[in-house]
Amino acid sequence: MWKMFFLQRAEGELILDTQAMKPMVNLRLLQINHANVKGKFKNFPPSLKWLQWKNCPLENLPSDYAPHELAVLDLSESGIQRVWGWTSTKVAENLMVMNVRHCYNLVASPDLSSCKSLEKLDFEGCIRLTKIHKSLGNVRTLLQLNLNNCINLVEFPCDVSGLRLLQNLILSNCLKLKELPQDIGSMNSLKELLVDETAISMLPQSLYRLTKLEKLSLNGCKFIKRLPERLGNLISLKVLSFNHSAVEELPGSVGSLSNLEKLSLMGCQSLTTIPESISNLQSLMEFSINRSAIKELPTAIGSLPYLKTLFAGGCHFLSKLPDSIGGLASISELELDGTSISDLPEQIGGLKMIQKLYLRKCTSLRALPEAIGMILNLTTINLFGCNITELPESFGRLENLEMLILNECKKLHKLPVSVGKLKSLCHLLMIKTAVTVLPENFGNLSSLMILEMQKDPHESPRIQDQSAVLPNSFTRLSLLEELNARAWRISGKIPDDFEKLSSLKNLNLGNNNFSSLPSSLCGLSLLQKLHLPHCEELVSLPPLPPSLEELDASNCFGLETISDVSGLERLTLLNITNCEKVVDIPGIECLKFLKRLYMSSCKACSLTVKRRLSKICLRNIRNLSMPGSKLPDWFSQESVVHFSEQKNRTIKAVIVCVVVSLDREIPEKWRYFPSVPDIKAIILDQNIPIFSTSLYLLGIPKIHEDQIHICRYSNITPLVSLLKDGCKIQVRKRDPVVIEGVQLKKSGVHLIFEDDDDYDGNEEMLDESEQSVSKKLADFFNSYEEDNQV
Repeated sequence: MWKMFFLQRAEGELILDTQAMKPMVNLRLLQINHANVKGKFKNFPPSLKWLQWKNCPLENLPSDYAPHELAVLDLSESGIQRVWGWTSTKVAENLMVMNVRHCYNLVASPDLSSCKSLEKLDFEGCIRLTKIHKSLGNVRTLLQLNLNNCINLVEFPCDVSGLRLLQNLILSNCLKLKELPQDIGSMNSLKELLVDETAISMLPQSLYRLTKLEKLSLNGCKFIKRLPERLGNLISLKVLSFNHSAVEELPGSVGSLSNLEKLSLMGCQSLTTIPESISNLQSLMEFSINRSAIKELPTAIGSLPYLKTLFAGGCHFLSKLPDSIGGLASISELELDGTSISDLPEQIGGLKMIQKLYLRKCTSLRALPEAIGMILNLTTINLFGCNITELPESFGRLENLEMLILNECKKLHKLPVSVGKLKSLCHLLMIKTAVTVLPENFGNLSSLMILEMQKDPHESPRIQDQSAVLPNSFTRLSLLEELNARAWRISGKIPDDFEKLSSLKNLNLGNNNFSSLPSSLCGLSLLQKLHLPHCEELVSLPPLPPSLEELDASNCFGLETISDVSGLERLTLLNITNCEKVVDIPGIECLKFLKRLYMSSCKACSLTVKRRLSKICLRNIRNLSMPGSKLPDWFSQESVVHFSEQKNRTIKAVIVCVVVSLDREIPEKWRYFPSVPDIKAIILDQNIPIFSTSLYLLGIPKIHEDQIHICRYSNITPLVSLLKDGCKIQVRKRDPVVIEGVQLKKSGVHLIFEDDDDYDGNEEMLDESEQSVSKKLADFFNSYEEDNQV
């Protein structure tokens, strides 16, 4: 006994012969998605209750199909132009659900006169639908109507007096719909009315009769300026949203919405005032006026006992908070970003439940009140870009504070001594401030995990001349995982007890003036990234922990020695660009996971390192740069390299090798530029470029000599995956260049096919033609002779 039948295919043609359906007299559910039907539709079982036919290829259901018992019809994502051509008025009597969403060719809604049971009707995304059949207004059983994104709908039935049971009406994104039915008030069961992004210019006066309405949304309605005075009669309303609309004022009656929980007026650029009656909204929990033209908050806003969030970010005309703000006993989040507020009232200390306070880019704010220390539940304070000069001493009372953001507070010169009492502080972000000294008790921040206090290395000489000191207690920060003190102007010697920061994973001390690190950093057993760029006084690198994955000591012009790196088995990046005094990198041949090695201008150690490079090291190298003007002679050094597919051997990688130099002094502004971006690799298909990528030539060399760069691209990168038979690879200079003076002296390309670089055994006795690519590269570097460059 057949009751359900499923037949579907996402792709390709599937044909169903209706003759096979004829014996299925008890079939109730039929799912034939993406299928074509052959035969007469009258063979469909008459007892069918549910028909799902997504991607139906028909223009309409045929007239010989009369499903008297059908309750659910799902033709979504189909090509139909009309739902049916039925002549019987009894056919749809039992239909409860009709789903034709995303039927892009549907031009007319069906006549629903015979629908006596219809509860749900979904036309979402029917972009060619221009009007709704007038019979819709008489479907007394309808509960849900969805016309979202019917972008060409211009006409909705005027008479909707029959829709007394309708609960959800969605007209959002009906861009051409200019009016709602005047008797909308007869929909006295309506709970949700969404008309976002429509062209309506006013709400019907009868709207006040929708006493069961819980959500009214007119987001993005650019033509609606006035709201009905009797809006306050919507006594069941919980959500009222007019985001980015043209509303100019709220009626005073809004204060009568005793059940309103959320009021959202974000982006209302014509709205300048909020009625005082808003203080009567005793149920209000969320109030959003972000980026509106509001000039002041109601004086009695503190009378909202259940308000949890107040978002006023981007209200540029808002210059002060009312004293009553302290009465918001339930508020947990207050956002005032980008306002013109110059001070916070002392009453803010009354916000006992607030957890998050946002004051980003309040450029008129010069100080915080002492009362801030009374907000004991505060977990987050964001003062990004404020012009405060100091924090109040009461700050130390914020025992639950977990995140403090002071980035870009460029006038902040010191932290209060009490900051050391913030036992819960996990994240302290103070990037680009004027603070040069940390309090002596800073090490008492026992929960601190992230400390970012880097400065701009390009600051004026007056600021740069000031030296900064880390307090003796600093090494007690035992939970610290990330420390960024770039350009903090630390000088002298980093003490040996720095190893006590045993939780450190990322350490950036770049652009500082210290001359030495601790005698060993092996105690930092979790350290993964060590960045020391532009530490020009640093002379040596001590033994480093085996956990290290990245080491950047680029532009450390005074660096002479590097401890043995053979134990750094996880190291993937080593950058010593412009470290001209380094004479060797002992143990580099053991770094089997090294992927990026940058040694431009390291002429003193270049030859020694080249002799140390092993096959095991070079196999994983993706980017390599060092002094040199020769390319391997087994590289194709033609201007264009042709790609031909090989039988049973897939392309695995492409290696691009270039020799680049600079023929002039580089302006100071380019010294901190991460790479030379001016050399490109291009794929040509029939001489038409189909892909282009800039070679990642990291590090701007200090000396004007040739540098060799090797870039290896795996088969997951477009430079390899897009190759097809007959394609060409071309390497050339960008025109115009970003950095003046860049010269492309030589270029070569080598294609790596399957089995070309897989052999792990000893290859000393093999001919060069039999050797792996990594072995040949090792031999090339091991036998390299220094060039006499002019």
